[in-house]
Parts: sequence; C-alpha cells; structure tokens
Amino acid sequence: MNSRPVWLGKPKPIAIALKALALALICAVVIFPFLVVISTSLATKQQIDANGGYVIWPTEISFEAYKQIFNGTQVSRSIVISVGVTAVGTAFSLACTVLAAYGLSRRQSLFQRGLLSFVLFTLLFAPGMIPVYLMVKQLGMLNTYWSLIIPTAVSAFNIVIVRGFIQAIPHELFDAARMDGAGEWRILRSVVLPNSRAVVAVVGLFIAVGYWNNYFGPLLYLNDTEMWPLQLVMRTFVLENNVTTNAQAIPGYVAPPAQSVQMALVAIATLPILCVYPFLTKHMSKGMLTGAIKG
Repeated sequence: MNSRPVWLGKPKPIAIALKALALALICAVVIFPFLVVISTSLATKQQIDANGGYVIWPTEISFEAYKQIFNGTQVSRSIVISVGVTAVGTAFSLACTVLAAYGLSRRQSLFQRGLLSFVLFTLLFAPGMIPVYLMVKQLGMLNTYWSLIIPTAVSAFNIVIVRGFIQAIPHELFDAARMDGAGEWRILRSVVLPNSRAVVAVVGLFIAVGYWNNYFGPLLYLNDTEMWPLQLVMRTFVLENNVTTNAQAIPGYVAPPAQSVQMALVAIATLPILCVYPFLTKHMSKGMLTGAIKG
C-alpha cells in the first residue's frame, strides 16, 4: 500500500494540462493590459479611430505621444520630481527602518519591549488622514517635498519584517564580532547589513513603489502645481486632457490623439518600477518569508 501523501505523488497528464492552461490564462490576463497600453501609446490617430479607441497591435508605429510628453516642461519637471522624491524617500525610509528594526531585535536595548509594543500598536490603530494633515501643517511642511517623504517614512509592517530577518541571523556572528571589539554600529555595518541584503532589497522595493505611486499625499500637501509629481500630472491630463507642452507653440503643430498621450503617460509611470522587479525576484521569497515567520 502506498503511504505517500496525495500532493507528493506524480501528477496525472490531465492535471499538468489544467495547470498549464490556468498559468497561461493568468499570464494573458496580466500581460494583455500592458500590451494595450504600449500599443495604444505607439499607434497613430487613424489606427485608434479604426479600433474604437484602443489598439492591441499597431501596424504603424508613431512616437508623437512620447515626443509631446517629453517636450512638455510640466511633464519633464514632474518626472524629475518623482525620481527625486522616490530616491531620497527610499534612502531615508530604509535607514529609519533598518535602525529601528536592529534596535528592536536586541533584547538588551533600552525600553526594547515597550517600544516594540508601541510599534505593534500602530499596526492595529492608524492615525487617520486629518491628524496626519494637522501634524504636517504644524511642522511647517505644507507645500514642501518633505511632506511627501516624512509622513510615510516609517512603516510598522516593514520594521517587523526586517526585525524578524535580523533575529534569524545566527547569534554566533554577533558574539564573534563583540569578541573582536566591535561596537553596535560596526556590528550593524559588518554583520547585519551584509546578511540582510535580501530583506533590505525587498523592503526597499516596496518603499520605492509607495513613493513613486504616491498620489493622495501630493494632492493634500502641495498647493503649487509647479511642484506636482508625475502621478498628479497624469491625473490632470486624464481628467482634464490638459498638459502644457513646448510643442504647442510650433506653427502648424498637430497634437497626437488624447488616447495615445494618456497611454504614454501610464507607460512612463509604470515601466520604471516594473523594470526593477526582475532584478529583485530572487530576494522576494527569502526576504519576506524569513522575516514574517521569524517575526
């Protein structure tokens, strides 16, 4: 009698075929919207009109939509702002997260249990929009880029994940470093960070995606349209069909169709983060699962 569990047995051909079909359908559902976005952004007005507004595969490629976007001072400036806020915010947030997680992972830290309980308390009770807005206003950060960075710099969830990963590092490494005379800063730099690259990469990716896609924060805190990041500029064009460009001043200029510009903006806003994912895929499961299980 075969005592092996069902899930360890050799799958039947029909099961393999059904799994392959399900995987193909999932891939199609995920890839199809991206294909439509890229194809429509590269299509001409005639192709868009002939296909009812959206193109699946363009027969003739046109880059006029991208030329209009990158000729526009408003869009170009918003891309620079989004990149700057994402870079500075990710670095600042990662530094705060790693420092907090390392301190909370050491039992000998001052007020370790109380501070850990406070961090876990914030997972259950969020402050809400109005208290955060009043705090930003009282600190004088309204209409500054710091209002997009500081309020979301520290996440209790990220701290718990990184703390759990640090706790999984063998204690022998810490003991050996202390025997060599290393202090806490050197242990963090020479022991913790080299052994925590996976979780730092994954959490850094999550933080960067959050800053890049931040829409509600700029809408609340920024009154000057010259300071708007890409997400708000994209919203302005989608809702009002209005993006200021230098090309509009050229005599005889013919603007590309609105659908092409909309999809080009979506592609520009999506592709930078999408291109980062393949480089961090190998860290995803290790970084999240180890930190979550240990934490």
